[in-house]
Amino acid sequence: MASERAAVIVDIVDSKQIADRASAQGALERAFAGVDEIVPGISPLEATVGDEFQAAYPSLGSALEATLAARLALPEGLDCRFGIGWGELREVGRGTRGAVQDGSAWWHARAAIDQAHQREDSRTPTLRSWFAGDVDSRLEATVNAYLLTRDHVVSSMNPRARRLAYGTLRGRLQAELAEKEGISQGAVSQALRRSGGINVLTATAALRAAL
Repeated sequence: MASERAAVIVDIVDSKQIADRASAQGALERAFAGVDEIVPGISPLEATVGDEFQAAYPSLGSALEATLAARLALPEGLDCRFGIGWGELREVGRGTRGAVQDGSAWWHARAAIDQAHQREDSRTPTLRSWFAGDVDSRLEATVNAYLLTRDHVVSSMNPRARRLAYGTLRGRLQAELAEKEGISQGAVSQALRRSGGINVLTATAALRAAL
């Protein structure tokens, strides 16, 4: 049976230049397992072939939150691109990993990750995510405006700022984050404001509720 869903394709940036590819793969799988705990999908973020991962989500808003969580959770020194597609998703068979899926959601996700790569290589080097789908062109433009801004903010964060934003997204209290980082609670609050992390989290929560 076909239904409209969000498909996500992830690839590793500059994977051929990673010295210890097996170690990097394990680190990404552990990070993405944490993302699945925050935003459960129809299918989890799993490795497919080469340097790619895939997942599917019940709503566009949940896909946006999951891809933000994934970027924040990435191990230091590793980066990924994300193609988000919205459209028909249908099961066409069964494989060793479970259901084999097809449909326009996956075609759009593929087109979106290709677009993200092209734009990253041209005028927007901080861009890592793009969206395409069977939606009104105004919604597509709005979501991509959010992704452009989100990726610029996240790309500008230092490792601590990313950890703090990710911990906040996981529902951790600022006191917990402060103890783990060895800083004051006030420093956590200040870092979230200065890095733009709290703004990105707020915007993403609003979109998840709306989409």
